[in-house]
Amino acid sequence: MSITPLAAIPSVRTAPAFRGRIGQDARSGHYAVPRRYRLHLATACPDGLRIAVGHSLLALDDCCPVTFLPAVPDCPDGSHAALRPLYEASAHRYSGPALAPVLSDDWSGRIVSTHGRDILRDLDRHFGDGVTRIYPCGAEAEIEAVERLCSQGIEQAAQRAGREGGDPAALDVLLTTLDELERRLTGVEFLVGGQLTAADVELWVALVQLDTVHRNHLDASAVHRIADHSALWAYARRLAAHPAFGVHLDLDGISRRHQGRCQGLEAAGAAVQILDWTGHAADTSRR
Repeated sequence: MSITPLAAIPSVRTAPAFRGRIGQDARSGHYAVPRRYRLHLATACPDGLRIAVGHSLLALDDCCPVTFLPAVPDCPDGSHAALRPLYEASAHRYSGPALAPVLSDDWSGRIVSTHGRDILRDLDRHFGDGVTRIYPCGAEAEIEAVERLCSQGIEQAAQRAGREGGDPAALDVLLTTLDELERRLTGVEFLVGGQLTAADVELWVALVQLDTVHRNHLDASAVHRIADHSALWAYARRLAAHPAFGVHLDLDGISRRHQGRCQGLEAAGAAVQILDWTGHAADTSRR
């Protein structure tokens, strides 16, 4: 069964400031050389968490080092001060926020990309071992459909459903999406092709955000209906136990980041935790 994207829900993602790509030869400007590139990630951010998990699945610690950033940006405009020199070196008179994630080029001291999904695709394509692939050949369309479904049917729908006064239509979209994913995961281990792919990374991060962030703004009845997807949450728990997933789960950072950015009101669903993530969460003090 294929996953159908929910095109009726408009995207609210902000276009990334930089969208360079790693190429296959010197003419690309950013050709693939081990240890030339560096990731700058805050794993309390969904984009950062996705990339960190994918980076671990591909075992790229030696090939592409990671600099982990604080969960809560240290500048009033939401910037990470450590990223400001990279942004200013990469764009003349750059005056926007210095946001993570960033893939930088250590040779030039400039940014290659701030687009999370492009970054992960390029790491998989050019630096993987050729055996472990999170974007396997022939699965791209299905993975892209999962990306849209998670963005529109979970992330955006949950945000709208949790607004003051609620949005019943958005809650219906969210529950319909979870119903479809529940059917998809009943009796199978992974979403696409019987193997662990970027689609699983995408959905797992969306479920982490749903339970640790969006749940706080939903009523208890809505949260109980969300929790009533046993195959889906068993899948989330199973992936959390995988060494490439749970090690990057910064629960305290997610909470502090949410509190620093959120202007919504806490609802009764905040007291109805769906999963106990604490047994799998990262010890960020070791970074």
